[in-house]
Amino acid sequence: MSWRWVLARRLATLVGTSTAPAAGAQPQRLFSSSGALLGRPASQIRNEVVGCRGAAFISARWLHDATQYQTRQDGASRAEERQDPFELVADELSILANRLRSMVAAEVPKLASAAEYFFKLGAEGKRFRPTVLLLMASALKFPISESTEGGVFSMLSSTLRTRQQNIAEITEMIHVASLLHDDVLDDADTRRGVTSLNCIMGNKLSVLAGDFLLSRACVALAALGNTEVVSLMATAVEHLVTGETMQISTSREQRRSMEYYLQKTYYKTASLISNSCKAVAVLTGHTADVSLLAYEYGRNLGLAFQLIDDVLDFTGTSASLGKGALSDIRHGIITAPMLYAMEEFPQLHDVIDQGFDNPANVELALDYLQKSRGIERTKELAQEHVNLAIKAIEALPDSDDEDVLISRRALIDITQRVITRTK
Repeated sequence: MSWRWVLARRLATLVGTSTAPAAGAQPQRLFSSSGALLGRPASQIRNEVVGCRGAAFISARWLHDATQYQTRQDGASRAEERQDPFELVADELSILANRLRSMVAAEVPKLASAAEYFFKLGAEGKRFRPTVLLLMASALKFPISESTEGGVFSMLSSTLRTRQQNIAEITEMIHVASLLHDDVLDDADTRRGVTSLNCIMGNKLSVLAGDFLLSRACVALAALGNTEVVSLMATAVEHLVTGETMQISTSREQRRSMEYYLQKTYYKTASLISNSCKAVAVLTGHTADVSLLAYEYGRNLGLAFQLIDDVLDFTGTSASLGKGALSDIRHGIITAPMLYAMEEFPQLHDVIDQGFDNPANVELALDYLQKSRGIERTKELAQEHVNLAIKAIEALPDSDDEDVLISRRALIDITQRVITRTK
C-alpha cells in the first residue's frame, strides 16, 4: 500500500472532521472567496482557523512519519540488493593499503624491503580480513540523528571509524607475519601467486620480517589505549603460535582426531578474525552480548574458510591457489577431507602412519579420498559453520540505518563467497 495514499486518506479525514457541517446544513468551504470570513463572529473565525492549524500540524506529523517510513522501506530495499562486499569498502581499503606501506617502513633497507614484500601493489592478496572488519564496523554502527550530524557526535564517529580501521591494519600485519613464519616452517616456495619471501631472501630475514611486523602491530595496538582490545589481539597471536605448534608436533592419535584438527584450525585461522571482529565491537561500545555475536560470526567464518581451503588443497591447481596444490598431504598434514575418508576406509590409517615421503603413499591416499565422501562432507561441515555465521549477523540488534543493513547483507554474502570460492 502506498504511503502517499494512506497520507491522502488521513488528511481527508482530518480536514473533514475539523470542518464538518451541522446535520442538515449545506457543506461550506472554509475559504470560499477572499471575503468569505468577513461578517462572521470572531469566535467562529478563531475556532475554524485553529481547527485548520491543528489539521495542518497533524498532517505535517503524518507527512514526517510517512516520509521516514518510506525512507526505511527504500533503505531496506537497497540493503536487499546484492552488492560486491569488497567494492563497498574499496576506498577505505586503498587508504589502509597506503597506511600499511608507511607503517612497515624500516631504517634498515633489507628489513624494509622484506617487511613490505606482501604489502606492495599486486601482492596484497584478497584483503579478506580488512574487508570483513570494515563491514563489521559498519554493521555495528550506532545511529546518529540528523540533528547531531556535523557536530560533536559526527566527529566522534569519524574518530571511532579511524580506530576501527586501525584494527583492520593491525590484523593484516599479524596475518602477514604469520604467513612469513609459516612459509619458513613449511619450506614453501610460492605465496599469493608469487615467489615466497624465504626463497628470495632466506629464512632468517623472513623470520625477522615477521617479527618486525608483529612489533609494528603491537605499537599500533598500544596506541588504541584499550586494554580489552589489546588482550583480544594478544590472545589471537598466542593462538597462532599454539596452532602452528599443534600442527608440527602431533601424535599418532591426534592426527586421526577431527576434534584436534578443528581446535588447531581455530587457533591457526579462526581466532584472529573472530577476536578482531570482537575488538571492533568492543571499540564501538557495544554490550558483551553483541560483542559475542561479532566474535561468533568471525569464528564460524574463519572455520568455514579453512575447511574450504583444505578442500581446495586437493581439488585446486597451483595456479588458482597461488601456492602448491597437495601441499598439506605432502607435508604429512592431515585435514578434514582425509579424516572423513579414514572413517569410510580404515585401511587409510596404515597409509597415513607410514607417512608420505613415498610418492606411492600419496597416490594411494588420494585414491581412497576420491572413492570416499571426504570432500563432500567437508563442504557440508563448512556450510554448517556458514549457517552459524549468518545466524550471528541476523541476531544483531535491529536497525533502520541503510548503511548498517547493507553492511550486514554484505557480511552474509561474504559467507557465500567463502563456501563457493575456487581459489
